[in-house]
Amino acid sequence: MFWGQLVNIGLFLSLSIGGYSRFVAIPTIPFNGTNGIYSLARLTSIVVDARYADIVDNDGATQIPPTLQQFAETFQKDLQSTVGIDIPLTSSRTAAANSIFFTLTNDTGFHDAAGRYTSEAYTLTINENGVKIAGASPLGAWWGSRSLIQAAAVSGDALPQGSAVDAPGWANRGIMLDAGRHFYPPEFLVEMCAFLSFFKQNAFHVHLSDNLYNNVDRYSAQQSMDLYAAFRLWSEDPAVAGLNKRANESYTKEQFDTVQQQCARRGVTIIPEIEAPGHALVITQWRPELALDDLSMLNITHPNTIPTMKAIWKTFLPWFHSKTVHIGADEYDKDLVADYTSFVNTMRDYIFKESGKDMRIWGTFIPSQGANVSTDVSIQHWEFFEDNPYFDYIKNGYNVLNSDDAFYIVGKWSGSYPSTLNKTRVFYGNPAGGAYAPNIFDTKNTTNNPPRNDPRILGHVAALWNDYGPNSTTVLETYYSWRDTLPALADKQWGGSILEEEYDAVFDKIHAAIPGQNLDRRVQSHTDTILHYKFDKNSETVGDHSGNGYDGSIQGCHVQNSTLVLSNGCYVNTPLGSKGRDYTLSFWVNPTSQTPGTLFAGPDSALLSGNGSISNITLISGGNPYSLNYSLPLNTWTQVQLIGKGNRTLLRVSDSGAGSTSLEFLARLGINGESQVWAPIGIEAPLARIGEGFKGMMKEVVLRGSVE
Repeated sequence: MFWGQLVNIGLFLSLSIGGYSRFVAIPTIPFNGTNGIYSLARLTSIVVDARYADIVDNDGATQIPPTLQQFAETFQKDLQSTVGIDIPLTSSRTAAANSIFFTLTNDTGFHDAAGRYTSEAYTLTINENGVKIAGASPLGAWWGSRSLIQAAAVSGDALPQGSAVDAPGWANRGIMLDAGRHFYPPEFLVEMCAFLSFFKQNAFHVHLSDNLYNNVDRYSAQQSMDLYAAFRLWSEDPAVAGLNKRANESYTKEQFDTVQQQCARRGVTIIPEIEAPGHALVITQWRPELALDDLSMLNITHPNTIPTMKAIWKTFLPWFHSKTVHIGADEYDKDLVADYTSFVNTMRDYIFKESGKDMRIWGTFIPSQGANVSTDVSIQHWEFFEDNPYFDYIKNGYNVLNSDDAFYIVGKWSGSYPSTLNKTRVFYGNPAGGAYAPNIFDTKNTTNNPPRNDPRILGHVAALWNDYGPNSTTVLETYYSWRDTLPALADKQWGGSILEEEYDAVFDKIHAAIPGQNLDRRVQSHTDTILHYKFDKNSETVGDHSGNGYDGSIQGCHVQNSTLVLSNGCYVNTPLGSKGRDYTLSFWVNPTSQTPGTLFAGPDSALLSGNGSISNITLISGGNPYSLNYSLPLNTWTQVQLIGKGNRTLLRVSDSGAGSTSLEFLARLGINGESQVWAPIGIEAPLARIGEGFKGMMKEVVLRGSVE
C-alpha cells in the first residue's frame, strides 16, 4: 500500500483491505479503488465523445436539456476556476492519453432506489491513462463531473485510481424558495442553482406568488386589501394587467428565461408555483369579487374564478421550461372540499391540454375527507396535520414528493420553525436508526414511513418560507439559512451515506470550490487588509495601498489634502462589489449638507447618510431600509466603522464631541401590529461606489476581512 500517498488524500478516502473503499464526496459515491494514484498535473485535455456530443437527456425534468458538449463546456470553465486546471476541450470518438473523457454508456447499475433505470447515473473511472466519465445521459455525465471536481478540490493534486457506478435514489432533489413574500434577484436564483448543482440537487421549486398572513379575525377587509401580497412574473399581456403591482420586484419573461436556461446548464430545473385557491390575496386584491370572506381564498364557485386562473396560466405557461408546474392549492377552507377537488382537477386538465405539463399540489385534503383529486396530480407533502402521506396518498395511488416540515425553515425567526436546517436530523433522522432519507416522512414514527424502494416516492425538497415578509431578511441571509447543512441533506436526497465526521472533515474545502457563484461574497486579498484608499494624489485614479491592486477611479470629484471632496453627484468607482460576512469597513467622513446621500453602494446593499426625510444612518438591502437612531454630525469629522460580524451588522462611530458609540442594525418582524420581534440582520459591505449624492468630505477608507 502507498501509505504516504494515502495520508495525502485521507480527507476523502478511508482504507479497507485490498485498496480504497471510501471516496467521500458530497454526495458520497461507491468507489472501488486500486493501489494507484493519478496526478492531476498530467492532464492535457478534455475530450467529448463525438458520437454523443449533441445528445440530450429527454428523461429529465426540464424541456431544455443541455447537450453533452454543453455540459463539457461548463465543466471546462469550472475546472479552471476551482482547481486551476486550464486545458483545452476537444472532440473525438476515443479518449486521448491523460484526458478527461466524456461519453455515454449503459450499465446494469443505473437504477434508483425503486430499481428503475435512471438517466442521471454515471460511471467514473480513474486509471493511469486519465479519467473517464460515462453517463447514462449527458445529465448523468454532468453529475460525475461534480464528483471529480470535489475530489480534486480536496486532494490538491492526487486522485486515487479506481472506478464507481453511481446513481441517485430519487428523481427530485433540492429546495423550495418562498419568493412570493420576499423578492430575490434573478442573479441570486442563478447562483443558488450553481450551489445546488455542485451537490447533485436538480430541483429548485420557486414559489412565485403569496401574501403575508391574512387573519380575518384581526384585520378589516381594507387592512387585508392593503396587506403585502405579490405576484412575481411581469407580463404586458392585457389578460393579467393589474395583477402584478410590483414591477421592480418581478421577473420579466426574458429574465425568467435566462434563469431557467442558466440553471439548466448546470442540471437544475426551476419548478414554478403560482398559488391558488388559498394564499391568493394578490389575486383577490386584483379581482375582489372572486374572494371568500377570508380574502386570501378564492371563491371557486364564482363564475369568473376558474376562467381567471386559466387566463393567468395561459399567459405564463409558455414561460416555463419544466415538465411539471405547481399550483399550490394548500390551506383552503376545510368546508369546501368538493369545490377544491373540482378546482384542482379542472386546472390539471387545462394545464395538461394547454402545455402537456404535469401538475403538482401541496398535500391538503385527503380521500377520506371526500377529496377526489386525480392521481395524475402529484402531491407535495408538508405536514401531518394535513395528511399522512403514506396511508392517505401513496397507498391510494398518488406519487408524493417529501417536503415534510422536519426540514422547514423560516427566514430570520418563527414561533414554530428554525431559521437554519437541522444538521442532527440529517444524520440521525431515521426513527428506525441512522440517517434521514426521502422515504422518511415521519422522523418519530416508523410506521408512517414507506419502504425505501417504494416507487411512488418522488424525492425530497426542503422548503424555506418568508413568513414575515420582505424586510425580515436580506437576500443573502436566505443563503446562509441553507449554507452549512444543505450539502449534507443533498447527500441523503441522492442516497449517499456520508457520516457527520466525514462531512465536517471535507466541507470547507468542497464548499470553497463551488463554481459559478460567490454567495459568500468573498474578496481575494493577500492580507487581512483588502482595500486601502488614502486619497494621497489628486488624479483620476485612487491608488489602493493594500497591495491587492483594487485601484478606484474618480468620477467628477477632486482630492485636496488627502481628502476626497464629494459634491454635485460625483463619486468614486471601485473594482469591487460586496464583501460578505466578517469585515470592518472604516472611513472618516465630514458632511457639509443635511441632504441625505450615499456613502457606499454595492450590488447587495447601500450605506446612506439619511433616508428620505430622516437623517438617520441607514443601510438598504433588497430595497428595504434598516435605520439607526443616529445621525452624522454636520461639519464635523467622524470616524465610522461598518462592521459585519457573522449574522449581525454594527456601526461604530467616534467624534470629538460625543466620543465613541456602537449601534446595531436590526430587522423588525411582525404584521400589522401583531407581536413584534427585533432580530439581528447580516448585511454585506457595499463597495462598488463611494459617495454618489453625498455632500461632504471623506478620507482613509479601509476594508479589512476581520472584525476589529
